[in-house]
Amino acid sequence: MRAAIFRNGEIVVGQMAEPKPGPGQVLVKTLACGICGSDLHARQHAPRMVEMAKKTGRTPMDLSRDVVFGHEFCCEILDYGPGTMRKLKPGTHVCSLPALLTPEGIKGIGYSNELVGGYAEQMLLSEPLLLEVPNGLAPEHAALTEPLAVGVHAVAKANIQGGEVPLVIGCGPVGLAVIAALKIKGLHPIVAADYSPARRALAAQLGADVVVDPKVSQPYTSWAEHAQMSEAEKAARPPFQAMLPALKPAVIFDASACPACCSRCSRAPRAMPRSSWSASAWRATEASPCSAS
Repeated sequence: MRAAIFRNGEIVVGQMAEPKPGPGQVLVKTLACGICGSDLHARQHAPRMVEMAKKTGRTPMDLSRDVVFGHEFCCEILDYGPGTMRKLKPGTHVCSLPALLTPEGIKGIGYSNELVGGYAEQMLLSEPLLLEVPNGLAPEHAALTEPLAVGVHAVAKANIQGGEVPLVIGCGPVGLAVIAALKIKGLHPIVAADYSPARRALAAQLGADVVVDPKVSQPYTSWAEHAQMSEAEKAARPPFQAMLPALKPAVIFDASACPACCSRCSRAPRAMPRSSWSASAWRATEASPCSAS
């Protein structure tokens, strides 16, 4: 089979042996696969990813051997391995968590020398992790399930109560997913900030009520303008809270992948009542420093 292979620091097109499904595994054909920002970082900074994998206890890539990236995929079922239930017929379109269940534990797909990702024509998935693509959704759209799940998960982790005014910093794929998830929750107004006019336009289409160009105005200033309490809300505050700015609670999602923004977000909640900030891998409150979650 053909694959886009990470080899000697470059992405090259080459031939590989077709994978054979083992117990509990499903052989699938890749129909569409997204190019994640992590793949771009791996292409440029693979040695640093190897170091990080070692520090976190994960199996690192061996950069002297081939790796096939790709963890945002939609596939078609081709065949089943032994010990499978075979509930979905061959030809069914599926997505999956980018992981394989093995007797040795869960192994990631996409940054492995042993398990090829969606940049190959065929790959292996675990039957229990398959998600059937519904309603004839196009493969290129279904492949967005994984990055969309990152944004949905971030909103779920934010422990939103219903009265907050959210601020989304960075309107790339994850930030846009956060905006969509916030809209589904019915939270308004949603304030979103990005330097890119195209991304700000997409943010508005997906549900942002206020879009901010940071070159023109500070996102936190724009947030405060739209987080003012009503007179009734001011009157209902406990005496101690009445001494604080009359602003609704904030929940901040940093999806910018910018270390400086992360640092600013961790400090900003001190001026925002009952604030929290959340991204795909980080969360902090006004009472705690940045910590992984």
